[in-house]
Amino acid sequence: MVAAIVPAAARAESIARTWNEANLAAIRIDFPAPTVHARNLFHTSVAMWDAWAAYDATAVGYCHNESAVPQGVTLDEARREAISHAAYRVLAHRYALSVNAATTLAELDGLMDSLGYDRSDTSTDGPGAAAVGNRVAASLLAFAASDQSREDSLYDDPDYTPVNQPLILANPGTPISDPNRWQPLAFDVAMTQNGQQADKVQIFVGSHWGAVRPFALHLAEGESIYHDPGPPPQYLGEGDADYRAGSLKVLELSSHLDPDDGVMIDISPGAIGNNELGENDGAGYAVNPTTGLPYAPNWVKRGDFGRVVAEFWADGPSSETPPGHWNSIANDTVDHPDFERRFMGAGPELDVLEWDVRMYFALNAALHDAAVSTWWCKAHYDYVRPISSIRCLAQTGQSSDPGGLGYHPDGIPLVPGLVEEITFTSTLPGGKHQELTGLEGKIAVYTWPGEPQDPEGEYSGAEWILAENWLPYQRDTFVTPAFAGYTSGHSGFSRAAAEVLTRITGSAFFPGGLMGYTYAAGDLEFELGPTSDVELQWATYYDAADQAGISRLYGGIHVPADDGPGRRIGSACGIDAWNLAVKYYDGSILSEPFRATIAHAGPGSFRLGWTAERGLYYQVQQRVGDGFSDLGDPVQALGDLEAMDVASGDPSGIFRVLSTVGP
Repeated sequence: MVAAIVPAAARAESIARTWNEANLAAIRIDFPAPTVHARNLFHTSVAMWDAWAAYDATAVGYCHNESAVPQGVTLDEARREAISHAAYRVLAHRYALSVNAATTLAELDGLMDSLGYDRSDTSTDGPGAAAVGNRVAASLLAFAASDQSREDSLYDDPDYTPVNQPLILANPGTPISDPNRWQPLAFDVAMTQNGQQADKVQIFVGSHWGAVRPFALHLAEGESIYHDPGPPPQYLGEGDADYRAGSLKVLELSSHLDPDDGVMIDISPGAIGNNELGENDGAGYAVNPTTGLPYAPNWVKRGDFGRVVAEFWADGPSSETPPGHWNSIANDTVDHPDFERRFMGAGPELDVLEWDVRMYFALNAALHDAAVSTWWCKAHYDYVRPISSIRCLAQTGQSSDPGGLGYHPDGIPLVPGLVEEITFTSTLPGGKHQELTGLEGKIAVYTWPGEPQDPEGEYSGAEWILAENWLPYQRDTFVTPAFAGYTSGHSGFSRAAAEVLTRITGSAFFPGGLMGYTYAAGDLEFELGPTSDVELQWATYYDAADQAGISRLYGGIHVPADDGPGRRIGSACGIDAWNLAVKYYDGSILSEPFRATIAHAGPGSFRLGWTAERGLYYQVQQRVGDGFSDLGDPVQALGDLEAMDVASGDPSGIFRVLSTVGP
């Protein structure tokens, strides 16, 4: 079911919010590639920001700059129209080849019609607001065409080949040859988490994304990966103990998905949250800083909590993907009755539209950079997922009891009550492994055993199963995302968003010191549950982000080694994106230090070099008569020290380099 896009006027919200919601609606019915949708959200936000900034004397556009003057309409009306044309052009272009293109394009057309704008007006000439918006979109789309996303090839990557043959889910164990590397899965029926048909044998989604042009990322001298966290734990290598412990942690959390185990936990901000960056060491907060009172306890069944957390952050059947999910959280935040649009928590309240274009620009810049950085790690380290590592360890044997039937030093450690060897005694009638008779010498795990036959009417709880058959808490048609594990995209996206929201609002705390989401009893999708209502609660944006990270362990998607480094990458991306975005807000990007040098590089060419902050563009010009003529298109600074060879028909000519703020 597709949610209708309601015009801003009907919701008393800004035109930027209307187009952001339109983008989210398009994501929900498209193939859920987080990288692609982070880029789409960022570029749509850039288009809206640039259109708004065209009518502001201080703000600077990212891709397009002009000084526009309203023509026969108010300033607010001109901005609404320019933003609408810019966002419409970008979204219509981006979703023209999406999975449900006909539906999305009809929704976008209908939105323009409902707003009273002529979508057939594609002119970029003249001072009118529609032309301003069309010029902004044209600049953005031209800029993005060379960003190495491979949009024109439907974002494919012909250069990646997995080192491991597929894991056939219908069979026990895994044929993995390198347990440190990603292994694609082979399905009988494969679906994405939002119900789209997927390849029966997984293809790494976004393996080239580390090369996509970012917003604020840059490589220092000697670096080859943005915010490189170093290699993850290696099986039978550096970090072997952490490798095995990570798989055990996933199994432990999987065993906690049984709502009938009698365990109750307090999930209020008074008991959990307030972690150090990259850790899960917090014990909550003594009081709510807004009310001055302690947070009320929030007791729930542990098995309900784990399942709700896994599904809420998985962005399931109506998936917005994690970047979209954080846009929704940002929108919910500003809808809170206690929220005030005070920039960085101070000064007078901003106009609703100005707040939104600022928020979306910085938020989605950070999310885009998080996609680039975390996916560079995913492709570079090509790290294994838990379904492969757990099955590999288990089929090798147990490494704890040299006298046991299935002992092997390279196998999985035994943990009483969680990971045990199947013996002739344990399979006797009444024994804990009696259902596993005939498998003596192999390894059993006490865990969530897989999706029940009737997910709407049953839940699986936890039981002893053959470890080689272990599955994460996901749908049987999905199981695990089609890309490597290290680092966690959820962790990176979420922390990046939390850093921006903390800075733009001036507080790490949600309005009122508390934000939550309630899962009603029976609302789970993977199986029946929760058994009673569960309200997820967070005091701060960081707490919500940390929960998003750990949710992937409950869901069996990641090990702890994926999560912590992902959070740290996200933090760096969010802070850097914010620090650069504010320079466009106040125009200080135009005052960035700049030094350029030109040297001949041989007959017919010269080399341009520059030292400057990222964000500016450089236009090379050659003297022609009494003036100068552009040589090629403007070039964006990609780091602190860059150089470019430029061809010239006259190597003895006079050249100059001008800094600018857009292509």
